[in-house]
Amino acid sequence: MSQSGVITFKGNPMTLAGSELAVGQAAPDFSLHYAHEGLKELKLADLKGKPSMISIVPSLDTPTCATQTKKFNEQLGELGDKINAVTVSRDLPFAQARFCGAENVQMRTASDYQTHAFGEDYGVEIEELKLLSRAVIVLDADGKVVYKQIVSEVTEEPNYDGALQALKDLVG
Repeated sequence: MSQSGVITFKGNPMTLAGSELAVGQAAPDFSLHYAHEGLKELKLADLKGKPSMISIVPSLDTPTCATQTKKFNEQLGELGDKINAVTVSRDLPFAQARFCGAENVQMRTASDYQTHAFGEDYGVEIEELKLLSRAVIVLDADGKVVYKQIVSEVTEEPNYDGALQALKDLVG
């Protein structure tokens, strides 16, 4: 199922598959995986109780995705354990862990590689590429969407300031 709105990848129109997620809506549950002494599961329930930022990228092996992850990691450090922060891609969890180790990224990474349900449920799957689009979602402590940006050109960086301000407003 496709949602309204078109994004581009290197200027070429692409279709977002899945349901459109709206500000004010309860975030859909998810089951993502990350590498930590084997494979672990991350669910929406694991993020509840604190404001959360979900930074979504196509692949950590690309310059813009790496930049986005490193910038958020650096800028979110001052909020410490007051928030949850996770980068989501379809990279394998082991590749994500390798990237974080090499780049000294403390931010949690999680992968939608198994079911692809996150991409569909959050409306960020690029139908033609089967990758996740570039997006940022901020959730309140109850899991309600308070900020959402799907970057219209996948190769461009997100609005860091807008996402960070939305998160900081929740922390107080």
